[in-house]
Formats: sequence, C-alpha cells, structure tokens
Amino acid sequence: MNYENNCRLLKPHAFGLFLVPFVYGPQTNDLVLQLRKRKISKVILLGMLANLCVEAHLRELLEQGFQVVVVKDATAAPRHPKLGDGYKAALINFGYIANAVLSTDEVVAAIK
Repeated sequence: MNYENNCRLLKPHAFGLFLVPFVYGPQTNDLVLQLRKRKISKVILLGMLANLCVEAHLRELLEQGFQVVVVKDATAAPRHPKLGDGYKAALINFGYIANAVLSTDEVVAAIK
C-alpha cells in the first residue's frame, strides 16, 4: 500500500482516544466493545511491546473487522541475546497483516 492509499485509509477520521492498560491481549479488556459503541472502525495502534501486546491487539482488531494502522516509530520491543530483535520481527509481521504501517509523521500528516 503506498502513502496516498494510506492517507485515504485514515480519512475521514472519527478517532477516539483509548488508553488500554498494559495487558497482553484484547481478551482482557473491552476495547472492541468501546470502539463499536462509538462507531469507530479505524484504529491507530502503537505501544511499548510490539512483538507481543501490540501484535496481539492488531490481530484481534483485524479479526473483528477493524482497519488498523500501526505506528512503527511509536512502538518498541526487546532484543533477546539468543532469539534476536523482537522489534524487527514485529515490523515484518505488521507489514504482512496490518492495513498499513506508517511513521508518526505520516500518520499526523494523513489525519490533518
């Protein structure tokens, strides 16, 4: 998906701001319910554990029918001395499954 298509994905925007306490996956919160109650179908996703929490939420939101953009420079993940770079692994997975993977600057420009 190119930048122009990504911008179209984000407009028109009727975003709400939801702060989800640090939990592994959406099974332990009511994020999907809250989004549906507010008729929000597009989600901008970011967080501090890309290869676990962010990816778990991404997969569930997509399975529930939401359009999801991941903000790549607003996520992080650990490096394991033997298993490697969790952030790099997460970015690869995001590229395969998210509707778009954008930088913070690209997201801000797209929703203006």
